[in-house]
Amino acid sequence: HVQLVESGGGSVQTGGSLTLSCLASGFTVSTGYMAWFRQAPGQEREGVGVVDSYGRTNYADSVHDRFTISKDNAKNTLYLQMSSLKPEDTAMYYCAADPRGRSGSLSPADYSYWGQGTQVTVS
Repeated sequence: HVQLVESGGGSVQTGGSLTLSCLASGFTVSTGYMAWFRQAPGQEREGVGVVDSYGRTNYADSVHDRFTISKDNAKNTLYLQMSSLKPEDTAMYYCAADPRGRSGSLSPADYSYWGQGTQVTVS
């Protein structure tokens, strides 16, 4: 049974920083693909960043150079470091994982496992 639990969301001022965490159980973060997605009210879920088993990353253009995705294999945890936050970054942020996936994919359809989300509000 795979479980992904996000934490670290909250409210932050424009230009501020926040780090999200995703603790995985039943899935080893050192394997497969792990990603962050976000969804604002009334909008489709969009990919933010993905990291593969080799540590290679891919980011959405909207967050490139501001967000960094990483993982701690020993803690079996995925992170998303967010800086220079903007109001348009406000959304529910979700952690996702897949044992096979598609290299560099930021499509929700390519991920089998999802967390419940953590809210990020930038004002």
